[in-house]
Amino acid sequence: MFRNPLLLVALIITGAVAVWGIADTAGLAGFASRLVGIQFTSRAWFIMLAVSFMLIVSIWLAFSRHGRIKLGKDDDEPEFSTVSWLTMLFAAGMGVGLLYWGTAEPLTHYLLISNYQDPRKAAGLALFVTNFHWGLHAWAIYALTGLVIAYFSFRLGCPSLVSAPIIKVFGANRLTRSIGWLCDLLAIVAIAIGLGGSVAMGVFQIKEGVEALFGIQGAGMGLTLGIFVVLCVSYILPLTVDLGRGMAILSNTAMAVTGGLMIFILLAGPTHFVMGGIVQALGEYLGGAITHGFRTFTFMDDQVGNWFQSWTLTYMVWWLAWAPFVGVFIARISKGRTIREFICGVILVPTAFSILWFGVFGGVGFYGILRLDVPILDVVRENLSGVTFFVLDHFPLPFLTIGAVVVAAFLFIITSVVSAAFVLGMFSTGGDLNPSTRVKLSWGAILGALGLVMILSNSIDAVKSIIALGALPFVFIVLLLVVCLLKALKAERPQWS
Repeated sequence: MFRNPLLLVALIITGAVAVWGIADTAGLAGFASRLVGIQFTSRAWFIMLAVSFMLIVSIWLAFSRHGRIKLGKDDDEPEFSTVSWLTMLFAAGMGVGLLYWGTAEPLTHYLLISNYQDPRKAAGLALFVTNFHWGLHAWAIYALTGLVIAYFSFRLGCPSLVSAPIIKVFGANRLTRSIGWLCDLLAIVAIAIGLGGSVAMGVFQIKEGVEALFGIQGAGMGLTLGIFVVLCVSYILPLTVDLGRGMAILSNTAMAVTGGLMIFILLAGPTHFVMGGIVQALGEYLGGAITHGFRTFTFMDDQVGNWFQSWTLTYMVWWLAWAPFVGVFIARISKGRTIREFICGVILVPTAFSILWFGVFGGVGFYGILRLDVPILDVVRENLSGVTFFVLDHFPLPFLTIGAVVVAAFLFIITSVVSAAFVLGMFSTGGDLNPSTRVKLSWGAILGALGLVMILSNSIDAVKSIIALGALPFVFIVLLLVVCLLKALKAERPQWS
């Protein structure tokens, strides 16, 4: 295990970040915030151009003649059912984030936008921005990265590594091997740090849920760390079993709980108001998603500029941080599907669910603000992690619904850690599709340590900055991978029926 230079260097770098964060959490958070601020100021236009380019390329590939190409041999069939495939990719990609930000994000945007627009118009714009952050652009990043890995792995027989397409397309020589090695290393660092942030968000939310369930006040960091320890113990067993068995069960259960919760809130709440908001949000999103991808808010004031950096740019870089992890994981479970089926499934289905999710939870939040004068905005200002539970407490069966969020968040974190440890194990062992249990457990420990760093920061803004710091270099790598894919597809001569 430790004879692998890439694995050793990756463990040293991520371990060093974890130690720095535990020893000097404020120092790491401050360093990340300053550096990310500089990068966002100078590269905002490039980041938005890059993610918009990725969405446009994804759409073109889905409708082009290349859409019929299978990710594998022409006679390969999918390993997983369509339902299990979709739930696994969705659980790995965004699960716990939706639970955390369901009501909190639209209302946070509303706080800013209502300073510039009529409150009722501001609510619609807040939903639009939220859908933009979680919709087509995010999943296009995942889809295109996963497509590159799946195509080169299953169609061309390359290792499941970020470096493989580069070496395959540009030839094996000292330069391409060096660039490829560096890309693998940066991908590992981006995955590990990004996943640590997701663990922290999930733990923050579970802690708020436990407090709401049992009426605990002022538990503080003790309860948070206790939940974190239980979580770490819980993901050890799934790391020791087959990926398909463990992930399919966990992700299907988490998505069933989440879907049931969404339907309950829709039916128990102001259904007509929520459905009207969803239909309007869908229309506005479909009409403006592409053009909004090119907005950089260059001519707005500093307040809007800071919001753009803290939210839109951070999200786009966040998805880039997760792209190698989610992309490789999606590739691993997508063998036998066509490029068209892959792109449509990976981009459209999760985007549709996200629009429904934020429409329901954001909608009931706006109903409380605009129709009932419920003080939800005070909770948004003071405690983002508790917003979802504040809303659920105003619905029937709060003990059951809050418990459902806690369970789903717990399952989503476990699925994310297990799938991330699996992908990190693949990357750090030369593309082994079944890395050893010892390697996966080593990465599970590192991911836990990085999660602890984020938890100790006790700040969502610090978490977002640290994730962005780890992910910024990967925007260039993803674009290089897209070039490799387009060159390889151009050289292929599929048989048309």
